[in-house]
Amino acid sequence: MKVIWDLCLLFLMSEGLRAVHAAPVRRRTSEVKDKAAPKEEVNILLFGILQFSESLNYVHETTEAKMVKIRQTLRSHEGTLEKLNRQTEQAAEVERQIKAAIEMLQAQMAKQQAQTKMTKDWLASVEQEEVELQTKVKKLEMYLNTIISIKELQKRAEEQSNTLKGLQHWTQFQKENIETQNEQLSKLNMMTEAKT
Repeated sequence: MKVIWDLCLLFLMSEGLRAVHAAPVRRRTSEVKDKAAPKEEVNILLFGILQFSESLNYVHETTEAKMVKIRQTLRSHEGTLEKLNRQTEQAAEVERQIKAAIEMLQAQMAKQQAQTKMTKDWLASVEQEEVELQTKVKKLEMYLNTIISIKELQKRAEEQSNTLKGLQHWTQFQKENIETQNEQLSKLNMMTEAKT
C-alpha cells in the first residue's frame, strides 16, 4: 500500500515540474524574478505534496491499524457467533430432550390416571359387594334368629305335647280308676240292695 502512495507522490511531483517547464518564457528583465517564483511555487507545491503524502500515509497507517482491529473484532465476533451457534444447538438438543421427557411423563401420567380410575372403580365395586354381603349377613342372622326362635318354639311345643300326652295318660288312668270305682260302687250298691 505504501508503494502505491509513493508512486502517486512521484506522479504529482513530475506533473508539477512539467507545469513549471511548460510556462511561457517572460522578458529578460523579470527573468530573475520569474526563476525565483517558479522555484518558490515548486517548493510550496512540494511541501504541500509532502504534507499531503504524510497525511495520506498517516491515514493509511491508522486505517490499516483500524482494519487490523476490525479483523480482530470480526474474528472475536465470529468466535462468539460460533460459540453462540454451538450453545443454540445444545439448547435445541436439550429442548428436544425435555420435550421427549415431558411427552414420556404425560404418557405415564395418563397411564397412571387410567390405572387409578380402574382401581377406584374396582374399590367401588368391592365396597358395593361388601355392602351387599353385610346386608346378606344381616338377613342370614335374622333368618338364623328366626330359625332359632322356631326351634325353641318347636321344642316348647314338643315339651307341651309331651306334657299333654302325660296328662292324657294320667287322665285316662284316672278315668279308668273312676270307672273301676264306679263299677265297684255299683256292685256294692247292688249287694246292699240285695241284702235289704
